[in-house]
Amino acid sequence: MTISYSPCFRPLKVFPRSNLIHSSSTQTFKRYNVVACMKKSHEDISLEAKVDFLLDNVKWDDKGLAVAIAQNVDTGAVLMQGFANREALSTTISSRKATFYSRSRSSLWTKGETSNNFINVFDVFLDCDRDSIIYLGKPDGPTCHTGSETCYYTSVDGILKNPEVEKNELAMTTLYALESTINERKAETSSSSSGKPSWTKRLLLDDKLLCSKIREEADELCRTLEENEDKGRTASEMADVLYHAMVLLSLRGVKIEEVLQVLRQRFSKSGIEEKNSRKS
Repeated sequence: MTISYSPCFRPLKVFPRSNLIHSSSTQTFKRYNVVACMKKSHEDISLEAKVDFLLDNVKWDDKGLAVAIAQNVDTGAVLMQGFANREALSTTISSRKATFYSRSRSSLWTKGETSNNFINVFDVFLDCDRDSIIYLGKPDGPTCHTGSETCYYTSVDGILKNPEVEKNELAMTTLYALESTINERKAETSSSSSGKPSWTKRLLLDDKLLCSKIREEADELCRTLEENEDKGRTASEMADVLYHAMVLLSLRGVKIEEVLQVLRQRFSKSGIEEKNSRKS
């Protein structure tokens, strides 16, 4: 008998008490395989129906498109903006690679298909009106065709203040702006400069001072809990801990993005599992 169902991809589950497994009848094994394939096929159809329902509820414009924005899952940086149609969104969901619709070529394109700088999608978000999309993911390399980390590197304030000077300035959140400033101070330590060095430079040039400040600020943060100080004090002390710790990261050549990536990878683990994995 020919079975039209799609093949089974998962190994069959063996139930010791099942008469089907213990039977030596070839026909019985066929029955078992058919049942398993029917179940798998039903799951596939169910998932396809859910995706179709989702796509039906997106408010595509009169050309069948919606704005699609790619965002870095760790840094929060907006990487690029394009357009997606029904097929592009469906492809993104199934392939986990950010896929868009090219209006100039009238065809689908996956970011990175020529440069290998793919955007690996972890999740997809729709806005409240269901007419724009966010691909939340991790880029394999520079997103912009210019080689820039993101396509957003032109500051309007910069243009208005000094229109004659072209300056690439990535749109950074607070944490990454701080990291950038610390790295600038680090680069300045290699050159001789007159005058009193900044606090950041002093920390960069004195490992013992830096480590003593991190321990001091961590202790002060804990005291805000132990002594029941107000929330503003806790926020202030945490800011001090973050700042001094980020100076140490800069010295070690570790990006804050790498730290956030480690945190994200721990989300699905219990604290005990994570501790044990470190010991091994």
